[in-house]
Amino acid sequence: MKEKRRILIVEDYKILREGLRALLSSNPDYEVAGEAGNGQEAIRVAEKLRPHLILMDLSMPKTNGLTAIKEIKKKFPKTKILVLTVHKAEEYVRNSLRMGADGYALKDSSYEVLLAAMKNVLEGKPYISPEVSEMMIEGYLDGRKSLKPPTSWEILTSRERQIFKLIGEGYKNKEIADFFDISPDTVEKHRANIMQKLKVNTVAALVALAIKNGLVVK
Repeated sequence: MKEKRRILIVEDYKILREGLRALLSSNPDYEVAGEAGNGQEAIRVAEKLRPHLILMDLSMPKTNGLTAIKEIKKKFPKTKILVLTVHKAEEYVRNSLRMGADGYALKDSSYEVLLAAMKNVLEGKPYISPEVSEMMIEGYLDGRKSLKPPTSWEILTSRERQIFKLIGEGYKNKEIADFFDISPDTVEKHRANIMQKLKVNTVAALVALAIKNGLVVK
């Protein structure tokens, strides 16, 4: 009997997780082994369940999908990760693939397209949603990619990215320090480095930049 592929669904909206679970549970090839509502939880659940494939949202509270992708791939390089998101911008695709994602699909895709994407990724074939790949090809052809400066996400360290996101979500230094089990002074040093790298002078400007770059769900 063919082994069912274990799937981990990572999505912060419960109703969407339940919808995906219902769809995939009716498919004899797959078993929904678990769910997670944010990136931090995804890392923990992936370590426990060792799924064959993770369906990964990008915009989630506290620890987002990009950070989770990088951490999971570092620990479990054979685990396949298919990003499932609303974001169509080339920046999101490039960052996701750079962090280790095996595929990139859009939430407005049909169920049949999602199944095809999952099958490709599980077979070791890269998958990028046709709408997104078309935009990326156009970007290469007109030379935009080579002219683009590094994004806010790309010039920060992994820890700075995590703290940048939490600042954008409105967390205070003490709360961030408790979250990472570090001192508030260390958080303040990270905040100063982030502001210097991103060339902003106020926390309000930092929050606005986090929202602009899609790191915070508003």
